[in-house]
Amino acid sequence: MPDKATTLILFGATGDLAARMLLPSLYGLVRDGLLPENLRIVATARSAHDDASFGALALEALKAHVPAAAFEPEAADRFLEKVSYVTLDATDADGYKRLAEAAGTPGETAIFLSTAPSLFKPTIDNLAAVGLAGDHVRLALEKPLGSDLASSCQINDAVASAFPESQTFRIDHYLGKETVQNLLALRFANLLFEPVWSARFIDHVQITVSETIGLEGRGDYYDGAGALRDMVQNHMLQLLALVAMEPPSHFDATAVRDEKVKVLRSLRPIRAEDSVIGQYAGGAVGNQPVGSYAEDLGRTSGTETFVALKAHVDNWRWAGVPFYLRTGKRCPERKTEIAIQFKDVPHSMFASRGAGAAPNRLIIAIQPEENITLELMAKQPGLDRGGIRLREVPLAIGRADAFADVRRRIAYERLLLDLIEGDPTLFVRRDEVEAQWQWVDGIRAAWAQAGMQPRPYASGTWGPSAAIALIERDGRSWND
Repeated sequence: MPDKATTLILFGATGDLAARMLLPSLYGLVRDGLLPENLRIVATARSAHDDASFGALALEALKAHVPAAAFEPEAADRFLEKVSYVTLDATDADGYKRLAEAAGTPGETAIFLSTAPSLFKPTIDNLAAVGLAGDHVRLALEKPLGSDLASSCQINDAVASAFPESQTFRIDHYLGKETVQNLLALRFANLLFEPVWSARFIDHVQITVSETIGLEGRGDYYDGAGALRDMVQNHMLQLLALVAMEPPSHFDATAVRDEKVKVLRSLRPIRAEDSVIGQYAGGAVGNQPVGSYAEDLGRTSGTETFVALKAHVDNWRWAGVPFYLRTGKRCPERKTEIAIQFKDVPHSMFASRGAGAAPNRLIIAIQPEENITLELMAKQPGLDRGGIRLREVPLAIGRADAFADVRRRIAYERLLLDLIEGDPTLFVRRDEVEAQWQWVDGIRAAWAQAGMQPRPYASGTWGPSAAIALIERDGRSWND
């Protein structure tokens, strides 16, 4: 294992991500004694603060975002003792000299870079100029990492000029979620599932990432990205790769990421007719009236807020198995879910007695609650004189029940700890990112060639009716 970092530099330390996720995550790691005792945290942003005023700001963030039962003043004090602050304009070369002085003697250093993509190159150049780059420094990059393959390559080239790939940690926070990691355990630690995890037994796979919210103050970013680039390109393709990958030889960064890349490179190009795009109109979510996308944005736009896709992984394991993906804003409920639909039994001995057997389903819920449910057929209790009656019975593994003695952690706790310890397994490699962008760019080209425009859908619904038709024309239905 690499040496643990002794300095963590946190760019964007006064931003929303830091307040909601990064500072509470670091506090939780300090509270539980998981960070190196000698680790120092250097926070930096454009806002003018000294150590004391930033400490007060950080304390308010902890009180606001750490659950009351988990907040301990003594642990907060221990955390804040590790933190110092440097005011820094990312384009000011002189500011990086102060940052390097605050970081101290060069040793194993980890940098968490959460800035606008336009600032990546000047930030990296300035870090390298003051010795905060190279083999002794790990760089974590928060998305967005480009808007297409070409811009992603530009960012990756800028990073590679100062940081070797082994020291580059690209973040997809979904990979820090326990249930996403548990997908690997479910598949590869249980002989029960792996033999049936193929086209021979699986009919199709559904991946849904839905939100009830609209723009929520992210209008400028979101209108330039849209649902395809915001959700499908990173989160959903990572989930698809974990479902479809072959068993890695070892649980290490190289083996796991090699298998994910094979899946991403096996994705069949999407035709326009195998995709649906939509944009939310006015409606109601949770019995509350909400406006349209154009009203939220303040102008009309052709950006999609909903995408449904029918994808295929063209290899031996998955030949003929469709992967249905959908994501959207202003849907009826917030959920991230993977549904594995198995095939029907080849012959039902109960059909002659009037009992139909529904195919089994494995549902992996990632949010809002983490849960794994296997739907099986069972006999309904009773004398059944007119014929046996069958009913679906769920076997559920809720984390709250199965692991009641284990604290539920923020995804960034795992990712920050892995960054500090130098374990890149749950981070995304350059060839993964570029394979994802290549596939997504092909989808956008197909839309442009077909002249596709987003279809309106009422807020509080599951997207345009064409999204329902996309799956129902194959004799299947979304798991709503």
